[in-house]
Amino acid sequence: MVDAEFSTSWTDPDYVAAVVAVLAVGALAFYSSVTDGAPSIETILFVLLWVTVPATLAHEIARRWG
Repeated sequence: MVDAEFSTSWTDPDYVAAVVAVLAVGALAFYSSVTDGAPSIETILFVLLWVTVPATLAHEIARRWG
């Protein structure tokens, strides 16, 4: 069930950013499953950027076009 206060419209910037962030985390989970070794600090920072940058861009695009 979807909460009545949370919009599920593709024109809602928060919804679009949440969907993009979930997809980015899924892609990173897949990537981490095929690589070996423990993550370094550079890898952790790269992961944070890899999730936040697409989510922020999607939020801004949806905000301006919606």
